[in-house]
Amino acid sequence: MSALNTVLLVIMALSAIFTVILILMHSGKGTGVSDLIASSMYNASAGSGVWEKNLDRLTVIFAVIFIVCIMIMTITFPTGTIAGA
Repeated sequence: MSALNTVLLVIMALSAIFTVILILMHSGKGTGVSDLIASSMYNASAGSGVWEKNLDRLTVIFAVIFIVCIMIMTITFPTGTIAGA
């Protein structure tokens, strides 16, 4: 496995973890973790506050990074090899 693939695996793992964390921070039908963290910034009457918009943007960015890493790995990852052998 090349250095590029190692770096891509690390980036992919980190982006996957951050994507899951960010998705869990979104508020559902009621209140969510984002409301607890940024209650002063969250405006319930406006429907979607500053915190939710930034959370949406970060979630999309990390999901795109994850997808791009997978696409690059499908091209560059060595096929027919067994790790450790």
